[in-house]
Amino acid sequence: MTDFTLNAQVRSDLGKGASRRLRRNANLVPAVIYGGDKEPRSISLLAKELSKLLESEASFSHVLNLNVEGQQESVLIKALQRHPAKGFVLHADFVRVVAGQKVTAHVPLHFINEESSVGVKQQAGEVSHTVTEVEVSVLPQDLPEFIEVDLSNVEVGQIVHLSDLKLPKGVELVSLIHGNDLAVANIHASRVQNDTEEEGAAE
Repeated sequence: MTDFTLNAQVRSDLGKGASRRLRRNANLVPAVIYGGDKEPRSISLLAKELSKLLESEASFSHVLNLNVEGQQESVLIKALQRHPAKGFVLHADFVRVVAGQKVTAHVPLHFINEESSVGVKQQAGEVSHTVTEVEVSVLPQDLPEFIEVDLSNVEVGQIVHLSDLKLPKGVELVSLIHGNDLAVANIHASRVQNDTEEEGAAE
């Protein structure tokens, strides 16, 4: 089970040069906490602790506990700046979670029953995912780690939209709030099947 706690220290030496020194000399990642009714705080985290936390997909959709020199902050990961080539985190943004106030967070989609779906098993179609995560608006205590997309009854030619998803209690999709009913997945005829049909028609 993942421990969603990170230790941090207050960072007073600010600026790009200071951030580079943190990463190079102390294996620390500069970060900032903002939101709520408090002032933003500049902090630093141990790179190896942050990296270990991020190995869990759930860390991106889970309320984290930041222990900042003995003071506890409940936060969500808002943004990560990564090295363009090596992928490690250069800077992290955390937003405070306030009890009773809705938060927005990105939650991964878990696609289930793909192989046993009507479109794949009976019609030899192929599944395409067009969205792998969604932005939700929800109270902190109702924040899901993931949202399931059940493809069992989807046929070839069908498209699954955001409005088709079964959402956990209290969860709203930000795109739907703004009137954007995006496509999430579809099942289409396989390329092999299409090629075979075209050859038959040509003959």
